[in-house]
Amino acid sequence: MRRLAIPLLALALAGCGGAQGPADEPAEPADRFDSAAAWKLLREQVDMGPRPAGSETSRRLAERLRGLLPGGRFQAVPGGLRNVIGRVPGRGDGFVVLGAHYDTKDEPGFVGANDGASGTAVAVQLAREIRPRTLRRTVVFALFDGEESPRGTPDSQFAERGLRGSRVAAPGLSDARAMILLDFVGDRDLSIPREGLSDAGLWRRLRDAASAAGAVEAFPPGVAGGVQDDHLPFLEEGVPSIDLIDFTFPCWHRRCDDLSAVSERSLDQTGETVIRLLASL
Repeated sequence: MRRLAIPLLALALAGCGGAQGPADEPAEPADRFDSAAAWKLLREQVDMGPRPAGSETSRRLAERLRGLLPGGRFQAVPGGLRNVIGRVPGRGDGFVVLGAHYDTKDEPGFVGANDGASGTAVAVQLAREIRPRTLRRTVVFALFDGEESPRGTPDSQFAERGLRGSRVAAPGLSDARAMILLDFVGDRDLSIPREGLSDAGLWRRLRDAASAAGAVEAFPPGVAGGVQDDHLPFLEEGVPSIDLIDFTFPCWHRRCDDLSAVSERSLDQTGETVIRLLASL
């Protein structure tokens, strides 16, 4: 992920989700998401240590994730990398994509508890909890390899050398009705306004889902800056897409992105919200 040079807008920005409405009225939380199981998978990834794309550790993790996803399979990515793809069929026509990246930044000692492990843990747990044909739309789960650019790549080359897995996956999923990307969703002080490139209509539905889940405080109104992330190739294919990413996370690409920086509660807020969003699509 690379931040773009788009200014952070005021969180009370009118006309960009800042108006008070039904999404701002918290509901009683309901337990549909097993956050303890998601937390266990997050810890398992962190315990493996650094997991940069192409490493032996990353390949072992990919094998583990394929076994966890319903219908799990590999999708080849240039450079010997592999996306992990799963699928839960819906009752009707059409499908949506739920994505996350499972590789970590190739820096010594970087274990990516939030940046990599959190989104992967929530996505996999949702795939394991959603029963076939209980949702209207089929959900395709896409765990991307190679989101991070190789070590030493300057930021100016991120668009060309990063997002490797999502650029392979997006063309074959261009008929998706929506794409939801889970990136920084586990940090302790979770606060995710709409990312600047994310589809406004889909984001309104996300905040409605967060309200129903009693988690709307984690998704405040307003718009933050845009980022180059794994939703970008889907946007380029014309798929309405949103990126769940906390811009205020202080340990981005730093070694402090470890278990002390994340919480099970944040995983629960994300999971409870996204499972309701998927049910609404």
